[in-house]
Amino acid sequence: MTLYAADKLIAQARVLAAEYRRTMGKPLPGISNEIAEYDAVKLLALEAKTEGEGGYNAVDPSRSEKRIQIKSRTIFDESKSGQRLGQLKLEKEWDSVVLVLMDENYEPYEIYEAERDDILEQLEKSSGNRAKRGAMSISRFKIIGRLAWTRENGLEPEVWDNRAG
Repeated sequence: MTLYAADKLIAQARVLAAEYRRTMGKPLPGISNEIAEYDAVKLLALEAKTEGEGGYNAVDPSRSEKRIQIKSRTIFDESKSGQRLGQLKLEKEWDSVVLVLMDENYEPYEIYEAERDDILEQLEKSSGNRAKRGAMSISRFKIIGRLAWTRENGLEPEVWDNRAG
């Protein structure tokens, strides 16, 4: 599949997912992760990992093949608190997690990255069952992570400075 064909398919998936939610009143299962993986790879210049057993979805060739697990959350109502990140694959091998935040049209507006050690430390501090399963709130992830990309500014230079110029 060519890059153009993939771009076109993802654009159609965004429209379908948004229309499905408006019509059915609930999100189309699994679609946000597929869109987010595509967006993270494209926007952060990562290399998608081929299917397999690993706990990561992409590698960053500019950062020594760093293994990155990609997660997503579509935010339909900014005023609702308690949004949660999906379960992390704690038992698998990965170096960091990238969280793609999308709007109601499944368009990315922010991407955050948190390192494995910071995530594990945060989960150890939490005593709840969700933490034991590798789940945390979006707000907590944003606190321990760093902003990597925004719709307004693109790549944030402090994180991805090796890509500037």
